[in-house]
Amino acid sequence: MSDFDPATHLPDDLLERIRERAARHDRENTFPEADLEELRDAGYLAILVPAELGGGGLGLAEASALQQRLAGAAPATALAVNMHLVWTGVAKVLSDRGIDALRFVQEGAVAGEVFAFGISEAGNDLVLFGSGTDASPHDDGGYAFTGTKIFTSLAPVWTQLGLHGLDTSSADGPKMVYAFVPRSEEAAGRVVTRDDWDTLGMRGTQSRTTELHGAVAPAERVARRIDPGPNPDPLVFGIFSVFELLLASVYTGIARRALDLAVAAAAKRTSKRTGKPYSQDPDIRWRIASMALAYDALPPQLETLARDVDSLADHGQRWFSLLAGVKHRAVTAAKSIVDEAVLVAGGSSYFASNELGRLYRDVLAGLFHPSDPESAHSTVATAWLGPLED
Repeated sequence: MSDFDPATHLPDDLLERIRERAARHDRENTFPEADLEELRDAGYLAILVPAELGGGGLGLAEASALQQRLAGAAPATALAVNMHLVWTGVAKVLSDRGIDALRFVQEGAVAGEVFAFGISEAGNDLVLFGSGTDASPHDDGGYAFTGTKIFTSLAPVWTQLGLHGLDTSSADGPKMVYAFVPRSEEAAGRVVTRDDWDTLGMRGTQSRTTELHGAVAPAERVARRIDPGPNPDPLVFGIFSVFELLLASVYTGIARRALDLAVAAAAKRTSKRTGKPYSQDPDIRWRIASMALAYDALPPQLETLARDVDSLADHGQRWFSLLAGVKHRAVTAAKSIVDEAVLVAGGSSYFASNELGRLYRDVLAGLFHPSDPESAHSTVATAWLGPLED
């Protein structure tokens, strides 16, 4: 990425405006609509769409770097936009492999549509391999979905909800069905968004619960029907790879911001005991060095794996452990780095108005995203030790 300049897509002045609004959206528990509008105007929603379709033509490695940069300004904005970028990234993964099933996602992103991620369900530890949402087939090839999705980021603004459900009534069932439900007047009453997002952190994402009451995905928006359970289908790989990499990028951006704030605090604070700035205190220097050692490992890992996805590298059965691993390392390292930054900055970071206090709350959300610590360890253990015996 030596010739890639993230500031071309996320200029400093845009980032500063987004940063200035972040505290207010956290405090008021509101969605950053102005952020989204400015990002849409800047073409950010289409950065992963090929240039020939009117998009930015970037790869996952460049998108990862941009999401790190955006998260350093406003983690909740970055995480919300992340879910839209996941679908455009999946469309890219599929098209790179000769599958044009999500061309409408690419064209929609260029036109300004916002795609939300409707996969998470309460208690569903199968994630992509199963669903508690019923997918009922229509004669015309469409599907009606009934169920409840949780953590639906971009809830107030999405125009298309990408989701999955289980079709148990077709002759070839059961089948996992992946499709997109539009937000429209016709969908009113069939798609209900609860106003239930009041959380410890990441408040600006407005990741509300979504009830589906026979919500219809038309035939042309049914992307895939595949067998439930572990599946090598390119769509499953696309969702898992792009989700893990871009999610890890958001938390890596938080880690970098916390490190920068800790360095600034160390230079600004002065010891009453020695009369010197804390940047000259051996204990503080050791603490910041530990933060930097943890952070410096993350961007190269993300860039390498993202480039491997783009270049169709073949890691075989190791792919899922590599992807789960980088997400796990990013979120756990970010949490540790924020913890250390709070200690460097001192008691002022305990105030809700302090940016580090907000990062301290925002970073906690990383532990709840798939792959969670249990799933990541299970995936990696299987890769190295083989599956558990029956």
